[in-house]
Amino acid sequence: MDTSAMFAKAPVRAGMYESFYLRAVAPDAPQGVWIRHTVAKDPGRRARGSVWCTVFDGARGRPFMHKLTSEQLSAPNEAPGAPGERWIEIGRPGPAGGDSGHASDEGVCDAGEGGTMGPREAHGACGPARWSLRIASAEPELRHLPREWLYRAPLPRTKLTSPAPAAIFDGRLALAGDRELELHGWRGMVGHNWGAEHAERWIWLHSIGFSQAPEAWLDVAIGRVMIAGRPTPWVANGALSLDGQRFRIGGLGARGLRVSESPEGCAVRLVGEQGLSIEAQFDVPPGTAAGWHYGDPGGGPGHDVVNCSIASVHLAVTLPGERAAVALSSPHGGVYELGMRERDHGVPIASFEDHN
Repeated sequence: MDTSAMFAKAPVRAGMYESFYLRAVAPDAPQGVWIRHTVAKDPGRRARGSVWCTVFDGARGRPFMHKLTSEQLSAPNEAPGAPGERWIEIGRPGPAGGDSGHASDEGVCDAGEGGTMGPREAHGACGPARWSLRIASAEPELRHLPREWLYRAPLPRTKLTSPAPAAIFDGRLALAGDRELELHGWRGMVGHNWGAEHAERWIWLHSIGFSQAPEAWLDVAIGRVMIAGRPTPWVANGALSLDGQRFRIGGLGARGLRVSESPEGCAVRLVGEQGLSIEAQFDVPPGTAAGWHYGDPGGGPGHDVVNCSIASVHLAVTLPGERAAVALSSPHGGVYELGMRERDHGVPIASFEDHN
């Protein structure tokens, strides 16, 4: 995995955001972990970092959600490829998450709390949550945008990659009340995005752990942006990996993309290279979605974001040159995320003190 933090290179006058994140899902139960390390920088101001910990459990209903924010923020990746390489560090998490310190009522980082993340491990302490995770992946990075020059161009304003589109996690995550999750061979991914502006509306889909093809995965971002005051049509970018072969999805020239979305899930027709098509259905188990508010870099009304990291997934995949579709399904191996402007979606939004 070859990636580095972008916030340290941002001009003082620029506004931007950045996120390093992971998701992991249990192989045999509807339990999932979603941990993010984010940066928010307003124009002319110093960047702040936040650590978000969300735990999904289909048997418990609404997820556990906590967030802390800190002025202590660094990009310590000075020797790429070296043991102990880290992409981002927020607060003072200690070498393995630490046991001291607690978040204040405002969720602002106190001594012994924070998060650090790199290509091989993630440690953190966020309110009542403590975690120490090891990450293993043999998958090459997924660069969602179809041309490398797009990562250097002003548009699109959101850049994204998955340093590990398929990963295996081991370790532990402890919560209050002696609640503890032991991660042994949990499947998931590691992602990285950054930019000067969020899409006007977006969907992120990830799925792994298909019973018919255990090594397969899907990772795709779908978005609409504002141009001259009007939203563009949906554009998808990502990939499907099946039987050891990676198929690119979407791009500006792709035809036939269809999207029907709501906070409860989505039905999407994805199209890709050489005639690939995927009919995808992602469904959120009732009451299991997390809700957050994301601020806009530089100000603005922001977005409400609904995320379920234990969504059920059904795919009908027609491969290039084939007529019959291949069925892939996972009862809880999917991520469905919807970013939107509306506030009447019905999903409770976490009452974090800040909205970055």
